[in-house]
Amino acid sequence: MQHPVLIAGGGIGGLGLALTLHGIGVPCIVLESVSELQPLGVGINLQPNAVRELYELGFGAQQLDRIGIQTREWALVGLNGKDVYSEPRGLLAGYKWPQYSVHRGELQMMLYRAAIERLGSDAIRTGQRVTGYRNTDAGVFVQVESRSGELAELPGSLLVAADGLHSAVRAQMYPEQPPIQWGGAIMWRGVTRGKPIRTGASFVGFGTHHHRVVFYPISQPDPDTGLADINWIAEITVDNTGGWQHGDWNKKVKHAEFMHHFEDWQHDWIDVLAMLLGAEDVYEYPMIDRDPIPTWVDGNVALLGDAAHVMYPTGSNGASQAIIDARVLGACMIKHGVSQAALKTYDEKLCRDIGAVVLRNRGAGPFGLLNLLDDRCGGIFDNIDDVIPEAERSEFMQVYKNAAGFAIETLNSAPSIIAADARAPG
Repeated sequence: MQHPVLIAGGGIGGLGLALTLHGIGVPCIVLESVSELQPLGVGINLQPNAVRELYELGFGAQQLDRIGIQTREWALVGLNGKDVYSEPRGLLAGYKWPQYSVHRGELQMMLYRAAIERLGSDAIRTGQRVTGYRNTDAGVFVQVESRSGELAELPGSLLVAADGLHSAVRAQMYPEQPPIQWGGAIMWRGVTRGKPIRTGASFVGFGTHHHRVVFYPISQPDPDTGLADINWIAEITVDNTGGWQHGDWNKKVKHAEFMHHFEDWQHDWIDVLAMLLGAEDVYEYPMIDRDPIPTWVDGNVALLGDAAHVMYPTGSNGASQAIIDARVLGACMIKHGVSQAALKTYDEKLCRDIGAVVLRNRGAGPFGLLNLLDDRCGGIFDNIDDVIPEAERSEFMQVYKNAAGFAIETLNSAPSIIAADARAPG
């Protein structure tokens, strides 16, 4: 009897893979380090390529509308309050699937509840931290430590590590890997009740590449007050010569620790100070990633999601890529079975290209337009067409969409990653 596929991590990538494997008839077990999953985190964006996969996993607009809102616009606004670039998003842009702005924790819980319902509670084991692995000819043995300190070794046909930024599996695979890369950007994140601006469902980046706020609604507006949950990120870039000295990779901070960076940011269309002050809780994060690696696979073990390709959030595609990873890996198992060949094909399809996206996001991703603006006029302009012509702005964005896998024509015409009713052999 073949052992189940073991999945390290019950985040978006790990649960997306569990639901995918269940759908193609592959037994699996998720090993999650926390004792109880809770809807933690702030807002994220799901690009149309990932929403397509969620639809095919059985989550339609009705479910997604409960945890977020369909994004209608993506806009960059200069520090003087004038538009640099804007475009429709999702269905309004011509995609067959919408883009969503959602609460990360609510998305995770939606996937978790579905996994419990479809796979059974025994398939999601909390309080179990994967600490390492041992490849064999017949599969893999996975080392696990419980919350009480008990150690065990579990047999699996494969191990897929979706255990995030501090992946123990990746650390074993690459014991000499460089440290986490921090480019100097510090982010403060929060959620404030407020009235959405522009289209009512706009993602807005406001400021410069090195000094900006990003904000967008992540809930449906209240029918009586018109207020919605507005997710925001306030960001500055500092000298990173000494590395990240704060110790914590995310910590709760007081407003006074960062508000002074944005005290003059008031316009008739947005009061940034009021938005920042309106958040009950604020968390500080360094903007970090890891250098791309040559392969995500070691024998019967593969990396997925942030463990494989943690990236700057400038492209709003980290969670989306984790979902795509899960679906591509499922498709490879349909073709090659639960095997090293499936992992090898998955690696060949994604590792190099997504490594390039990591580096592109490190170079500012679609926010790179603000770099061009700074270089050409110091961020101050009367007419953006005189600084960056419309054709150049559109081409810049198209290049990014092509690299990140959500170019409209390509996505709309592509066949499903996993055909309906497809099953893995055996």
